[in-house]
Amino acid sequence: MVNHLSDATTLANGVRMPWLGFGVYKVSEGDEVVQAVKTAIDVGYRSIDTASFYENEEGVGRALKESDVAREELFLTSKVWNDEQGYNETLAAFDRSLNRLQTDYLDLYLIHWPMKQTYEDTWHALGKLYDSGRVKAIGVSNFEIHHLKELLKGHTHKPVVNQVELHPRFAQKELRAFCQEHNVQVEAWGPLGQGRLLDHPVLEEVGKKHGKSPAQVMLRWAIQNDVVVIPKSTTPARIQANADIFDFSLDGEDVAKIDTINEEKRYSGNPDEIGGWI
Repeated sequence: MVNHLSDATTLANGVRMPWLGFGVYKVSEGDEVVQAVKTAIDVGYRSIDTASFYENEEGVGRALKESDVAREELFLTSKVWNDEQGYNETLAAFDRSLNRLQTDYLDLYLIHWPMKQTYEDTWHALGKLYDSGRVKAIGVSNFEIHHLKELLKGHTHKPVVNQVELHPRFAQKELRAFCQEHNVQVEAWGPLGQGRLLDHPVLEEVGKKHGKSPAQVMLRWAIQNDVVVIPKSTTPARIQANADIFDFSLDGEDVAKIDTINEEKRYSGNPDEIGGWI
């Protein structure tokens, strides 16, 4: 049972990754992202998730430099964007991210979306970065089962993380089962349903039982389903509240109720459309 903010899952290559991280998608570059990340670190978060596409890596790097926590105690993730993919392009994009983040390594580097024409060359580049020790773990984001099957064929390196949209309305049950079978850790972005589920009556009912908010219930539900979560907020009280999910657990009745919300409904784009697969 995950009982503390410092608890971590062990990835297939032996690297430890915190169950709860802090996401910075749509957090503005500059003071906003710097303050948000510093607040999260002060609360006790040790995992920070950013991306080239978010255009706030410089602020994240500044926040990490200004924090009192040593770099080796932090778990830092970034991602290569769609128009940066390809072998040489990815290596160059990685260097740019490191420069903006003011670090000489990443803990996790992900392919942001599965671009049909370039994902294999991009994956070879990630393998080279991993072998060089400049990144401790490599994985993917927004990959469906058929994308993962393509990547798992004939490659020396296997993805150890798949970061996808996942929340009670889009529970990704089939994908989770596939990833578990192949030792790929599932990580949820948008674990709060992009705010659409914060007043859902089922989540309110379960939350009332435990003295918790619907947001806290959703985060706890994900972690109890062995899913890493990276909620985002710029409000200090919410950053704290999102971390206050380790003093309760959902029982079987709670989980069954929450599972009734699932419609396998995504709120974001379809990876096949974005990646040029259809």
